[in-house]
Formats: sequence, structure tokens, C-alpha cells
Amino acid sequence: MGTIQLSGIGRSFKSTAAVRDIDLTIGDGEFVVLLGPSGCGKTTLLRMIAGLLEPTTGRILLDGVDITEQPSKKRDLAMVFQSYALYPHLSVRRNLAFPLKVQKLAKHDIERRVREVADVLEIGHLLDRKPRELSGGQRQRVAVGRALVRDPKAFLMDEPLSNLDAKLRTQTRHELTALHRRLGATFVYVTHDQVEAMTMATKIVVLDSGRIEQAGTPEEVYDRPESVFVAGFLGSPAMNLLDATVVGLDGTVAVTADGVAGDLWRGDTDDIDVVLGVRPEQLVVSATAPSGTGVNLLGRVEIVENLGGEQIVTCRVGASSVHVRTSRDLRVSAGDDVVLHAEPDHVHLFERASGRRLEWVADTEIAHAAAPASRASSSRPVSV
Repeated sequence: MGTIQLSGIGRSFKSTAAVRDIDLTIGDGEFVVLLGPSGCGKTTLLRMIAGLLEPTTGRILLDGVDITEQPSKKRDLAMVFQSYALYPHLSVRRNLAFPLKVQKLAKHDIERRVREVADVLEIGHLLDRKPRELSGGQRQRVAVGRALVRDPKAFLMDEPLSNLDAKLRTQTRHELTALHRRLGATFVYVTHDQVEAMTMATKIVVLDSGRIEQAGTPEEVYDRPESVFVAGFLGSPAMNLLDATVVGLDGTVAVTADGVAGDLWRGDTDDIDVVLGVRPEQLVVSATAPSGTGVNLLGRVEIVENLGGEQIVTCRVGASSVHVRTSRDLRVSAGDDVVLHAEPDHVHLFERASGRRLEWVADTEIAHAAAPASRASSSRPVSV
């Protein structure tokens, strides 16, 4: 078992709150990625779980046992650091064996466990080498192996791939994902790299300014961001975000802005200042505006970037830059006037004042963020 529960966890440094009132359950066997920009509190949170920092407020439970005040060596959690933290004067074999010697295991048990872990990570041929003789990827595997050899209740990893080049980072990411699948163990992984988060996690926890902005599966966080921050942080290019106004016109909910117009669905609403969001891959480029529902953005092409298998087209819409991810079969050039169309189901609306997601819920004025709302003919806009 390796279930971690955080209840009201906070950490302040003098007068600055680095982590604020975090409530989070990390289930046994989950691969949870703490994702966010530099300074958002993700490493501070991980170090509190590990016992390397003491929380200012709140409790940490491991399989129901309060470990808030336990020293790190008694928490049965294994930490993998960004810097690998290998002993340079010891061989790979002795680096792997070190935590087991601290536990005073029998020599034959240590040798067996080291060999098992070396085989799993395919580093058996490196056991007699020193860290300075290894590549970055090999050092990373040794660092993971030193955590794995203890058979802990959970693995804690602080940006373990940040020192690797792009090719090696991709390879090691695949290895860690396969390792998690094979072990079925609990992983808590810190990164600012959204590709790592989207490809490895079973749950993503997006942090900003020490608070949880959203937690959910990669699909939930990407497809239904609950705030402007999450919408703008995930994706490459990120979601297009434009200031707009939602209005009710003759029984139709419509959206309007400089260079933006369109009918969304049947219903009624008061005027609302919103942030309109559309993912770059959900925009269709055409020469004229299509009929029917949806949002049309009138733009002028500024840049066309060839990425090999696809292209990114950047257009000027009103005062905003809008990115479109499209096939290279689309022939456009800088200076072309185009219409960018998004279907209603691909449109995201956020209340401009709060930055929170808006949904249209039938016959109610209050909604909860737990589930998507239906868009019915008698709908009203509510923030979640």
C-alpha cells in the first residue's frame, strides 16, 4: 500500500506562503504529477511529503498513519533528486546497496536485491563502474535504482529528467512509465514540463502560487480546464484566450468581441464579460465564414511555422495573436485574410473577473465543478 493524504498542508517562509492549504489524496498505485511554473510550490510540497521540510500547518498521512512529525528516514518513502545525488567514490553496486546496508540487511539479501533491481533497469553491466564513468541517462537509472532497491511505499521524484538532453529525456520518460506499470507502485513526480505530465501521469495536480488550481486525469485537465491559468498553462501552443462578451440574442447565447462573433447554443443569459478559449488544434481555417452555430474569428496570417508533419499558423485577430495547429496541406501565407472557425463544443468560456470556468446548466443557477454540464435550451451561465 502507498496511499498519501494531505490535509490542510501549508508552508510559510517568514512572511511568504509557499504552499497554501493543500488537500489532496494520492491513491495507492497512482502516478501523480505535480505540475506548475517555477515558484508555484510543487517542490516544497514534495519535500514536505518526504520529511525534508516541516509543514507550517496541516497533516500528512501514509496509509492512514500520521507521519507529519516523523523524520524522513522513518517514512518508508524513497526520494529521487534532480541532481541524482550519487556517491561519486562508490561503484554503482555500492550506491545501490547503500540504503540496504543502512537498514542492516544480510549480505546475501543485499546482493540479491541489487541484482534484481539492476536487471529491471538494465544496468547490470554497469555495476562495477563509478558515476563519473556513466552517461546522464545511466546515472538517472542508478538514482532510480537506489530508490527502487528499498521497495518503499511510494517514490518521490523531483524533476529527475531535467538534466537530460531531449532524446534521452524521451527515452527515460518511457522507461519510468513502463517501470510504474510493472511495479504498480505509487509515484509522486514534480515537473514544470507539461509533456512529461501528459504522457506519464494517471493524475495531474496543477499548482499556482502555492494552491491547487485543478486535479484530474490528463484528459480532464486538458479537455476541461477549470481556470484561465490551467487553460493557458497546458498545451503547446497553449489555448488561445481572448477577451469577449457573452450575450443573449433572441433566444440564442452568442459571443462577441473585436474580430469575433458567433452563436453558441439556444438559451438566454445576461451580458457577461468572459475570456473565450479555443485550443489551436480545434480551429478550422477557411476563406469564408461557415453557416450555422459556432464561433468565427476574422484574422490575418502573420507567421507560418513548418514543424515537419504539421504547421503552426499565427493570426492577428483584433488585438490578439491566435495560433492554429493544422496540416501542412493547408496553403496559407503571411498577409492572407482567413476565417478561423470553432464548433460550440470546442469553445471554453471563463468568467473574466474570477478566471473560473463557466458552464451552462439547465434550470439552475449554481453548478459544481465535479461534472460537465449539459447545454440545454433553458440553460443559464454559471461559474464553477
